[in-house]
This record gives sequence, structure tokens and C-alpha cells, in this order.
Amino acid sequence: MDLKLEVVVLPVSDVDRAKAFYEKAGFRLDVDYVADDDYRVVHLTPPGSPCSILFGTGVTTAAPGSTQGLHLVVSDIVAAHAELVGRGVEMTEIFHDADGVFHRGTEEGRVNGPDPLRASYGSFTAFNDPDGNGWVLQEVTTRLPGR
Repeated sequence: MDLKLEVVVLPVSDVDRAKAFYEKAGFRLDVDYVADDDYRVVHLTPPGSPCSILFGTGVTTAAPGSTQGLHLVVSDIVAAHAELVGRGVEMTEIFHDADGVFHRGTEEGRVNGPDPLRASYGSFTAFNDPDGNGWVLQEVTTRLPGR
């Protein structure tokens, strides 16, 4: 049986502000459905992704900005960083982990610059949406077996 991640629900405080941010970042608007003042669903998809995000009014009880560690995979971390900065998204510097493994959830162990070997899964950059929901871009050039 396949279990495919389809949608991630993001808690936001201002639906229009979040929608404008994600569209600026290049996400495709799929749905903006308003039922009434208490229920609105906005659905967007990152470029090239089979998984989408969803936010709105009346769709989650989670605190705005509480979703952290969402990962977007890119084939060229330098180009992706430049494109998002060019779109007006405030990004961290590109970084890698001092131990050469997956980054930590804090800034501990971060070393500025891409992984020196540009090893697949080794280079990162990050951004937050206007509410503080946290995203990480991870460079993957060669997938691990079975992925």
C-alpha cells in the first residue's frame, strides 16, 4: 500500500498575507474557496512538488507559526537561494552542519556556506513565512537508495 503525503496544513493569522507571501515565493495557487466569514481554504503547491500546503480560516486550531522544519528539496541550493531572494523572500545564508549530517533544529553546529563537497543532502538554507512557520531548503543531487 502506498501512503503519499498530499497536503500539509499551515496555521496562519492572516490568510491574505500568507497567500501573497507564498505566491511571491513561486507557489501555484490551486484553490481559494470562501464558504463564509468562518471558513476559507487556500491551497497552494510549491513548484515541482506533488505535496501542497493548505491554510485558511477554520481549518486548524494550531497556533500561527507553530509548524517548523518543513523541507523543500532542490537540486541546486545556490540557484534556489538566489531565486527566492530575487523574489523578495528573506532567506538565511546557505549553510551545512559541522558534523556533516542533517542539520539541527537550532543554529547550533551551522557552518556558513554549502557543504564543501556539495554532498547530496548536505547543504541547506531556510526561511519563515510571515507567521513564523519554518521552511528549510535541502540540496539533493543523488537520492539515497529506495527514495
